[in-house]
Amino acid sequence: MTGPRLDIAIDGKRFDFLPEPLLERFDLVVEPSSVVALVGPSGVGKSTLLRMVGGIDTLFSGTVSVDGVAAAAAPPAGFVFQDARLLPWLTALDNIRAVRPQTTEQDAAEMLRRVGLAGFEHYFPHELSGGMQRRVALARAFSVNPRLLLLDEPFVSLDRTLVQEMEQVLFALIAASRPTVLLVTHLPEDAAMLADRAIVLSGRPARIAADYRFETPRGERSRTEREAIANRIAASIGAREPAQP
Repeated sequence: MTGPRLDIAIDGKRFDFLPEPLLERFDLVVEPSSVVALVGPSGVGKSTLLRMVGGIDTLFSGTVSVDGVAAAAAPPAGFVFQDARLLPWLTALDNIRAVRPQTTEQDAAEMLRRVGLAGFEHYFPHELSGGMQRRVALARAFSVNPRLLLLDEPFVSLDRTLVQEMEQVLFALIAASRPTVLLVTHLPEDAAMLADRAIVLSGRPARIAADYRFETPRGERSRTEREAIANRIAASIGAREPAQP
């Protein structure tokens, strides 16, 4: 299995409350089964791009296609948001099945096992830690579409130990399913850890300020390599302090 190719060609994206376009003449191609990080300051348009690729935001001029199909008509992407967004009255198992009813209980239980939550199938969200809730959200996203995963600041508010645990879960899922992944983050170290490529966005309308492709495969980068990558990205977005490995 491989992930789809993404072709993004935005002629213009505006919001009434902004004096200038958020995006204009913005072009980006994402190769199949690649992991691409969109990095930049808040408000630059990262999450908006994610919603366009997911077919959620269609109010723009231009085209966004998933394997040649308009994003709004393509199979729904697996989406992981900044918070888990679990339904509090449903168990972990039923939260997965709620977004895709054709998912069987056995399939949902297998997804929970893959994210390290075997035995927690019948726990409710309030019975799970914040990190465990994020794992359920990740399992839910993969059950929706294991070929295309959209991550919108998935590690925000988690401490670095939990982030490292989540990253290892993601490594395993990505290695097994080879999805195309778009990761929105404001932290260069997340891009240095997870991505094959980092796109740095800046300005209004947003432009591609830097486009980094990493030679050493993710998962094989030393701490020194990750630190160097993170600091290059940080410099591109005007960070005043070095990024931590």
